[in-house]
Amino acid sequence: MHQDKKRVLVKFSGEALAGENGFGIENSILKFIAAEIKTLIQNQIEVGIVIGGGNIIRGVSASKGGLIKRTSADHMGMLATVINAIAIQEALESCGLDVRVQSAIQMEAFCETYIMRRAQRHLEKGRVVIFAAGTGNPYFTTDTTAILRAVEIDAHMVIKATKVDGIYDKDPNKFEDARFLNTLSYDEAMQDNIKVMDDTAIALAKDNALPIVVCNMFKEGNLLKIIQGDISLCSIVKN
Repeated sequence: MHQDKKRVLVKFSGEALAGENGFGIENSILKFIAAEIKTLIQNQIEVGIVIGGGNIIRGVSASKGGLIKRTSADHMGMLATVINAIAIQEALESCGLDVRVQSAIQMEAFCETYIMRRAQRHLEKGRVVIFAAGTGNPYFTTDTTAILRAVEIDAHMVIKATKVDGIYDKDPNKFEDARFLNTLSYDEAMQDNIKVMDDTAIALAKDNALPIVVCNMFKEGNLLKIIQGDISLCSIVKN
């Protein structure tokens, strides 16, 4: 990677793709995401993406009744992320971007299998790489996948693109006195009342001194401003 280039990993939740429906994939949101990612590429930023699968199925929820084992339910969740990754790939390609989907599970009919060095090479060539199927293992979230892939590709930061402006000390939808937290440490981010990412993901970020930025994905131009150093519109977890 050239010294003057920035490399980031953007984590989108599956639910974000569903829009108001709460399920499935909303084309208008795909178009919005594609336009935001294209802006980053046009500004010489190398972009990796991890997408969740909650708009289709969540492993934890699917295994609740006891009929489906947690391992199988998580496999179903991994497949959901592949569906979302292909949708984002199509949206990005329709904007003229060069894109590769890399799956943690072999699925050569649909996408490449994840190989770290190949992913890095794609990024160096200006291609967007979408990492699908989580880590390939049950019991790990796509938040953990985002941190793991970011560390492996040597990203400068992970941006968790959500529906809120950042991190609060409690749920802002339930509590009027919820306080916005602009900067916090990894240990603070692991406190029970603060929902940033699961503890496994945050611990991995802490071990690798990888900053986690939480921002509102629906504000146009937000991702570019943050990468260029404007952290007034988001929360950041770092040392």
